[in-house]
Parts: sequence; structure tokens; C-alpha cells
Amino acid sequence: MFNKYIDNYLDGIKSGKFVVGKDIKKLIKNVILPKLTREDVIVKHDEIEDHITVTDKYFPDPLLPWECFVIALMHCYYEDGTFVWTNILAMTGRGAGKNGFVARLAFYYTSAKWGIAGYDVHIVANSEKQAITSHEEVYNVIDGNKLLKKAYRYNLEVIQNKKTKSKIQYFTSNVKTKDGGRPGMLVFDEIHQYENHDLMNVFESGLGKRPLTREIIITTNGYLRGGELDSQLENAELILNGEKPNSRVLPLLYRLDDPSEVDDFKMWNKANPSLAYFPHLRIEMERVYDEMQTNPAQFIEFMTKRMNRPAQDSFTSIATWDKIMATNQPIPDLNGYVCIGGVDYAEVNDFCAVGLLFKKDDKYIWLHHSFVCHLALKKENRKIKIDIPAMEQMGLCTIVNDDFIKEEYIINWFLDMSKKYRILDIKCDKYRKRLLVSKFKEARLPLNEVRVGRPTHTILDPLVTALFADERLVFGDDPLMRWYTNNLYRDIDGKGNVEYMKIEPKLRKTDGFSAFLHALNDEDKLPVRQANRRVRCLTI
Repeated sequence: MFNKYIDNYLDGIKSGKFVVGKDIKKLIKNVILPKLTREDVIVKHDEIEDHITVTDKYFPDPLLPWECFVIALMHCYYEDGTFVWTNILAMTGRGAGKNGFVARLAFYYTSAKWGIAGYDVHIVANSEKQAITSHEEVYNVIDGNKLLKKAYRYNLEVIQNKKTKSKIQYFTSNVKTKDGGRPGMLVFDEIHQYENHDLMNVFESGLGKRPLTREIIITTNGYLRGGELDSQLENAELILNGEKPNSRVLPLLYRLDDPSEVDDFKMWNKANPSLAYFPHLRIEMERVYDEMQTNPAQFIEFMTKRMNRPAQDSFTSIATWDKIMATNQPIPDLNGYVCIGGVDYAEVNDFCAVGLLFKKDDKYIWLHHSFVCHLALKKENRKIKIDIPAMEQMGLCTIVNDDFIKEEYIINWFLDMSKKYRILDIKCDKYRKRLLVSKFKEARLPLNEVRVGRPTHTILDPLVTALFADERLVFGDDPLMRWYTNNLYRDIDGKGNVEYMKIEPKLRKTDGFSAFLHALNDEDKLPVRQANRRVRCLTI
């Protein structure tokens, strides 16, 4: 239907021949199929065949089905001649053959078959030993073929195609001394050690100076949390969930769906799509699996590097993504209904969330809005992982051009809402009440304090859990609230007490869910069934 290599992989997944995790299934459902069924997308079959035929001709082992699948997707274009996917993020378990795959990409994209002059391939890794691995694979292929020897100038530092003048070079992670150059394709090999985006920024500065430039990230998971890889995975999650339909990132996340799957050897293919073709690797992994039963250090290594499920990531999410997505239910007619408001923010020059909580029948409905200070979107070393301007276009937030979010923005929102709904009370924590109470009194708006933290969250947790589990919580079509919710996890202490905590404090905001929790404190004051009534002015 699309291309024989794409169809082969999709059919194999459907039949169960290829065992893949939910991330790959989401990729197919929410990213690949919506793109490839567009009328303005062109699949260049000749290019795909050239790419696969050329590399299979010269390299010792044929490309595997998942590799052919990725290569085919790399040759999909929009009608304007640009790539459908300019960025590839591939996370595979150790031993999948990522260096060989990179070598084949580098070889093809510098060849006469690709045909773009000066289309250099830069390979960036954490050490020289790591960086040179793919380079050496290409070197050995050229050095072992008389015809290729004539077509290339090559050594263990630079490989250049004589006809296209395109070069293959490798670099180590030294942000202070390297500049971006003018690469056609930029490959980052293992980014799990990067604490931030600084190194990538340096090399990415050279992209766009050649036609059809592209960035490839191929990595296993790692031990550093809150770094560049986690940032990339957060963005990938939004794409896979269909939250960023216009993104040109292709996230291929091969990992277990759940850590418990490690005990089922068939599930290992979810983390390593090459495993079925590498029997010696499987034997070695089975040996390590046996040993790790009594060796915690090996267990952590195996889960992190082989299964791409770091053992330290064992926190419990507030709800699964499917249950969070289930909040996308139509907002019923609530005109004249009684409700309780909530407001929360961390800093006045950052995010502020407001909202109203309603009950109708067995549903809890949360109407939310956020105010985002323009300065929050310009902070150094900070890249908010959701499209705030797009959220503003949807009416879910307001970007405030002042240098801080004035009380009037919050007050005016509640006053506007009071024209339609009967606001019983507005809740915030002790600190915010101290800052807001005088202005709220002037506006004749109620504002009362609620307790926050572990004791309160422990009380609310059974209700929150039930609302998600039974799909009785309604946000409407609100990607911003879904993002807020997905940025939290349940921290459970030794006594079973619960506190909702941020997964990563800098880039993941939670204000909307915190405002919801404030209002939820008094949910028992809301009648379940209400008759629509004429709204009366608020008094305190």
C-alpha cells in the first residue's frame, strides 16, 4: 500500500511476527498512518530501493526488516520537496546493531546514488572509541573493495567520496572547541549522558546550510535523569500520543511496556528489534538474566541498557496515558451550575492556572485556563515541551506580555466565569492566598486556603485514582491539562502516604493539576445533580 518495506513491517506487527511495544504501535497509529495517507505526501520508491540495494551490496550483512522500515520512512517527502521526517530518534536496546546501521546511513548519504554534493555526515559520540566505530565500519567496507577504493579518499579520520565531495567525519563531545560545520546529516550516538542541550546546539548550528538536512539520534537509555534524553523522550511521548501532529520528528522507541515483561523472553524483542536475528546475543542476554537474579547491579544494567526501562524509573504515574486521554470528553451544558474554583502558580513570571470544578451526574468536570508570562518562554536552558502558542490558539491559555502575571488577569477570568456559573468558593494554598486576598476582596470574589502536600494528597488520592480509572474526570479537549497531569507521579512513602510530585522540575509544569486538586478539596460541597439556574452576582 505504501512501500513494500513499510508494508512488510506493518504487516509483520499486525500478524505478531514482529513483537513490538505500545510505543511503536502508537507511532504507527498516530504518526505514520496519518502522514502517509495525506495527499501531499510522496513516497520515493526508487530512492528507497537504491538505498537498501547499495548498502546490502557492499556491507557484509543485509539490513533487517526494522532497518528497512526506517530507511523507507526516511525517503518520504511533502510535495514541496522537504522531508516528512527531518529528525529521527531511535532508542534501541544494547546489541541491536546501531553502529552498523549508522555506518550504512553514512555510506549511502555521501554516495553518488544520493547525489547531493558536499552532503557531509558528522557522527558525534561521547568518546573517540565510540565515535570511530561506525566510521571504521565504512572504512573497512571501502578498504575491502577494489571499486570503492577508487571512488573514495579515506583514512581513519576522514572518508570522502571523490564524485560528491561528501565526507564522513566523527567528533567527540567537546562543546568548547567544535563548531557546527555544514553537515547534510548529523548523527548523535548515545545522548543519555548529556546533561542538557548545549553540545547538540553547537553541532545543530550547522544544519540547514545544505539541502535536505537531517538529524539522527540513536541511543540506548541511561542512568542520568532529567537530562537531554529525558527531554527528548518527553517530546517523543507527546508526538506518539498525537499531541503534536505537525512535528517532523520520528520517534522509534524500542523498550518494554512494563518492567515485569523482562521475565518473558519473548517480550525482549520489544526492546531490541534485531534480537530475533542475533542468536548469539540472545544466548548472552539469557546468561546475564540468570546471573542478575542474585546481582542487583547487573539487574539495573540489564533493565537500563538492554530493556530501556531504567530500574530507577519505578515511580507510579497518577494515571496511564490512556486514562488521561479519556478526560477528552465533551463538556456538558453547565450554565448556572454551582462550582468551586482553584488557582495555582509557582512564580508570578512563570505559569498560572485557574479553573472551575463541577459535578454532573457521575462526572467531575474541570474547566481550566492558564496564563503564561512571556518571560517563561524565553528563559535560558529551558524549552517547554508543549506548544504554548498553539495552546493559546485553542483558547486554553493566554500569553501575558507583561513581565509578571498581574492579579487582574486571574480576577477578571473568575469574574467572567461568574456571569455563567455560580462560583461557590475559590481555593488556593496559604502562600497564594496571602498574595491575592486583598485584590480578591476588592473584586468581591471569595478566596479561601486549602492545605497542600502529603497529608492532603493522601486523602484525595483514592478519589483521584477512581476518577481516572472509571473515566469520570472530564477536561474536554485540553492538551495543556493532559500535559500538566502527565508531568506528575505518585510518591509513596513507607507508611503508604502519597504525595504528587513533579517528574522533572524545570521543564514539566503542573500548575493546572495543582489548581484542580485545590478545588477538589471541597468537592463534597458540590451537589451531584443541579438544575440550570439564573446566575446571581457573587458576594462575600
